[in-house]
Amino acid sequence: MKTTIKTSLILLLSSVMILTSCRSEETEFINTPTEEVIQINSVVADLILRTTTNDGSNDNILDFANCFNIKLPIAVTANSIPVNINNTNDYYLVESIFDEDFDDVDAVNLDFPITIVNSDFSEVTINDMSELTARANICNGENVSDNDIECIDFIYPFSASKFNINNELLSSETFTNDHELYNFIEDITEDDITSINFPISVLTSNGTFLQITSLTELETTIENQQNACDEDDDYDYDDDDCDDCTQELLESFLTDCQNWYVDKTRQDNFNYDSIYDGYEFNFSTDGTVTVFWNSTSASGTWITAGNANNISVLIDIPGLPYCNNNWSLQEINNSSITKIDLRVGTEDRLRYRNTCN
Repeated sequence: MKTTIKTSLILLLSSVMILTSCRSEETEFINTPTEEVIQINSVVADLILRTTTNDGSNDNILDFANCFNIKLPIAVTANSIPVNINNTNDYYLVESIFDEDFDDVDAVNLDFPITIVNSDFSEVTINDMSELTARANICNGENVSDNDIECIDFIYPFSASKFNINNELLSSETFTNDHELYNFIEDITEDDITSINFPISVLTSNGTFLQITSLTELETTIENQQNACDEDDDYDYDDDDCDDCTQELLESFLTDCQNWYVDKTRQDNFNYDSIYDGYEFNFSTDGTVTVFWNSTSASGTWITAGNANNISVLIDIPGLPYCNNNWSLQEINNSSITKIDLRVGTEDRLRYRNTCN
């Protein structure tokens, strides 16, 4: 009998403790400061949605559309060359084909049907080029202001908690990508009490990681960063090839490798690609350049200035006029063959190649 009473008391006390614990947790959540709750249609909810919106401009080399991108993988033909694009890094394969010649007409043909992913992550099947063009024409044009924010990114994973007053359910959801967070914010209702579980981290366009400890701080940070970069909403696939270039990087490539050769030369709308066949170019750290061909040699100077997409290379080699110019560094391609691509405007070009890597 005593055992039965003792057991009943234990069960009763356990039930009271469980109920008290649940009610304490509920009370604590309800008392969350108003400024730390994501309200439907609030400024911070809108900023989070715009930051997690699907960016459609990253594949403009394929679809010329800023409000959607093509779901990968896909097969394309670039200037009659078949290319399999399995991830976003493979867009560069198409660009490399386009970059080979200045005076050809660059064209990419898609293997339809394809699937496009809209800014809200909804998907649509496209059956032919006319359908794709019609969809692209609905998007904002080149460098026209749009709704998405590309200058700051969330670092995943992190989570948020939601309490619905109607059914008294407390839930927590962990996000691993923009799509999941976008859907979560989009689904918030007037009856939801929703709060992000801080701290979280974000990455700014200049490569800085920031730790965020409150909803107010998150709102301020996104507002400060939303216009801090060029969102590259244009169709010029060449204009950002040297985002990570430095003078030191260029000088290191040119001086560490010997016997560079020229494979592309263009002046005044004429190609002279073979004019320097058999010429070997050697760049020295003292700013001199020496050229050898057959039993002949020539010497000149070279100097770099600027940074990123504004690096200039002044080359002066007497006797080799097609090398001489104040060139702009277009690109450093360090794949199986290293290529240093120099341009002046859209007409003049000089490209050095080497297998040194």
